[in-house]
Amino acid sequence: MHNSRVPETWSIAELAAEYDVTLRTIRFYEDRGLLTPERRGTTRVYHPRDRIRLALILRGKRLGFSLDEIAKIVDMYDAEPGEEGQLVYLLDQITHRRQELEQRRRDIEETLQDLAEVESRCHADLNALRNHKA
Repeated sequence: MHNSRVPETWSIAELAAEYDVTLRTIRFYEDRGLLTPERRGTTRVYHPRDRIRLALILRGKRLGFSLDEIAKIVDMYDAEPGEEGQLVYLLDQITHRRQELEQRRRDIEETLQDLAEVESRCHADLNALRNHKA
């Protein structure tokens, strides 16, 4: 009978392939203390905790959190679940990040509007030049 369970440990190459990141990226997170694989000689052995932490780190990056913010959030994974202070902190970070992203969206919308206006003027000027030559 085939055992389809998820393995209990992973190599650095397996994690890198699974999460589509470079070995250097994973080593960088190790150097920052975000990942702490077991060492067997010169080989790194990653356990489920490391795998979950890597997923949280990458999610934090996608959401635009700094590495320091990510470290605080990821470290909460190891703490007792449901602690009020952790949840309040995380909710505060989410609120702050959402406000930043909404402001960025407004800035992008304004920039797109500005570009559309400049583009429209350029087309009009180009048409005027072409019609003037004719």
